[in-house]
Amino acid sequence: MAQWRNGNGMLTVSDAREGQGPRAPETPEAPAIPLRIAATYRTRSRGLLGQDGIDGALLITPCGSVHTFGMRFTIDVAYVDRKLNVIAVRTMKPGRLGLPRLRARHVIESEAGAMESWGLRPGTRVSIVQEETDRERH
Repeated sequence: MAQWRNGNGMLTVSDAREGQGPRAPETPEAPAIPLRIAATYRTRSRGLLGQDGIDGALLITPCGSVHTFGMRFTIDVAYVDRKLNVIAVRTMKPGRLGLPRLRARHVIESEAGAMESWGLRPGTRVSIVQEETDRERH
């Protein structure tokens, strides 16, 4: 299991059934999506509150449910298990309380409509690559 740290990374979406056969020729390659990672209590609590939007996505870990009280925009929320399989995807308007997902270990948030354009839906798998910080390179 990965040990996540606050920072940046890249998110890619792939079909969880990929190993069962070749990808369809008309399926484009998965785009790399800019990702912010919130892994400490403080950054998880803050999330997207007080922001007017987000370029890319936000990974909140560990997390099993979210709320949108104090949010300024509608978001897409993907609940992800320990193996990075997407369990559920929901669109949440500001001022809502999301139901907890028992198997969810992480939550990915983005602007409403973004996840559909990325092909992120229940049954897909995501890959996350966290960028190294200057401290880790030395």
